[in-house]
Amino acid sequence: MGRIIRMMLRRPGARRVPRVLLLTAVIVLVAALTLTAQGVYRGYVQGGDPADINNPTYDGRFTFARIRFEPAGGEGYRRRDAKWDHDVPRAERNFMKILSEVTILEPYMDGGTILTLDDPQLFKYPIAYLCEAGFWVPTDTEVAALRAYLTKGGFLIFDDFIGEQWYNFEEQIRRVLPQARLIELDLSQPVFDSFFQIKSLEMVDPTRGTPSKFYGVFEDNDPTKRLMIVANYNNDIGDYWEFSDVGYFPVQLSNEAYKLGVNYIMYGLTH
Repeated sequence: MGRIIRMMLRRPGARRVPRVLLLTAVIVLVAALTLTAQGVYRGYVQGGDPADINNPTYDGRFTFARIRFEPAGGEGYRRRDAKWDHDVPRAERNFMKILSEVTILEPYMDGGTILTLDDPQLFKYPIAYLCEAGFWVPTDTEVAALRAYLTKGGFLIFDDFIGEQWYNFEEQIRRVLPQARLIELDLSQPVFDSFFQIKSLEMVDPTRGTPSKFYGVFEDNDPTKRLMIVANYNNDIGDYWEFSDVGYFPVQLSNEAYKLGVNYIMYGLTH
């Protein structure tokens, strides 16, 4: 399947037709992955370990970069809940399978890399992912480093935060970019047409069912300029990625989460 899709993508002028076929491919792939389900108990899947991420030496391939931070308070559903490591490494491994199949990218497939915001290596990775922003309180050094990363062309995806966790997220964004405006995104934004044509933003948080909203921060607070931050509020696309191979959520919802992820990556690499 991957070879066929890549051949289609390389055909001159083949832009709109492949999108329909690629969407079908995503659905088929997610459904096929269900056959490899493992580690299911009580409706939940045994989580991975950040130690399973090998932090490979950067070699120019697209590599999923996850941000590690020291969480501020709160106990979770696991004995040790670091917050930033939710869904690791299953989410990134499943997502990279999809990204490899539906695009001509040849990403690093064995998970990704884990970095702190003040790690100079972060500047080698144009796109980064941070989950559980409700518990994210960066140090002053991390604040300065993230500001530099974003203003020099970096793109940051926030995921997996809900309800009143918004207030901490907003406060930390103000520390990073004091003049920033968090703008609610709609389908007119290029990020939702950067690869797949997203037709609806009506999603829900996978475990709580709360309606999702999408927010962004643009250069100079101008929606016609580059999107630097995208935030999936009341949502957790990483959860959909992680559980797509065990049938824990409906295929359609997992498919929408993958489409968003692919669009984020393609947007971040081309803007």
